[in-house]
Amino acid sequence: MDTTQNASSLSTILVVDDTPENLMLMVDLLKDRYRIKVANNGEKALRILEGEHLPDLILLDVMMPGLSGYAVAEQVKANARTCNIPIIFLTAMASAEDEIHGLEVGAADYITKPISPPVVLARVATQLKVKAAEDFLRDQNDYLESEVKRRTQEVMAIQDVTIQAMASLAETRDNETGNHIRRTQNYVRLLAELLREHPRFSQFLDEATIELLYKSAPLHDIGKVGIPDHILLKPGRFTPEEFEIMKTHTTLGRDAIQQAENQLAVKVDFLRLAKEIAYSHQEKWDGSGYPQGLAADDIPISARLMAVADVYDALISHRVYKPGMPHEKAVAIIREGRGSHFDPDVCDAFLANAERFWDIALRFADTEQDRARQLAALEHIAQEP
Repeated sequence: MDTTQNASSLSTILVVDDTPENLMLMVDLLKDRYRIKVANNGEKALRILEGEHLPDLILLDVMMPGLSGYAVAEQVKANARTCNIPIIFLTAMASAEDEIHGLEVGAADYITKPISPPVVLARVATQLKVKAAEDFLRDQNDYLESEVKRRTQEVMAIQDVTIQAMASLAETRDNETGNHIRRTQNYVRLLAELLREHPRFSQFLDEATIELLYKSAPLHDIGKVGIPDHILLKPGRFTPEEFEIMKTHTTLGRDAIQQAENQLAVKVDFLRLAKEIAYSHQEKWDGSGYPQGLAADDIPISARLMAVADVYDALISHRVYKPGMPHEKAVAIIREGRGSHFDPDVCDAFLANAERFWDIALRFADTEQDRARQLAALEHIAQEP
């Protein structure tokens, strides 16, 4: 052995035996190669293992007063902090059944007394090498898991920022605001959560899909970037010809997202939902919507959720060409659209929880003035006879 080796680099071995002679024998055998801790009973060994610095290996007698070696081993292996410390039993119990039991309670090796010093040294060295390799792999795995988690979070953050940037681009060309994006995506998530246990929606609305819906919702009007300004920003009613052009924003949005997906050359779940929402959120339950005139369950669930969210927000929002409608009146219009414009079950979920949607609207109001206007309108309605 290199006697110049730094003591701090030596492995630590905890020797547990109730016989002083056996302790001295093991200390004399190991002290030139390892740092040694000793315990003359199982209880003391467990107290040592509660300390800050854990041993790298435990040499453990089986027959001891109080806790047996088997009992100590069981506690060591049951503790997440100590379970990776290898245990070698040193015992006079030499039957095959005893050895099998020792291995079953978690020992890495089993040596019977009287010992052979070279055999003990060889087996101790072997277990320490195995532990060092396992520790290295465990550290590498922990690092890799941490790195994967970190990079996944970065990708998700970039994804979220990209979605928000794309959605905001569409909103800046319209008379709407970034808070419209935040409100509608929160409405959609709330609707999805409310319908999660509903028999018509439970197979679709799992936790992962709800999160994807939340992320996809901001792209519902991305196609507006392709609508000419003189139509998109028109303060009054559209002519029939202008409305036909305006309706193309659904197809433009779907195609823009499809083009992005084609460039990625891989299917992306949230983009699939984003395409559904962009293309079909103007469809109506009775088939009178656009662009395809889909009806009832032929309309994707994602689009049915967005239809309620988008209409409600359009009704209550103040724009340069119209005042915002009071919450109660907007709710009444949604109720009138049940079974014609909106999926009845989606509509019912909204109506039963309308105040929660209004809370979202107030939380993400475009301005403090809009928030005050809504509150004043609600108070006025409450005072009406």
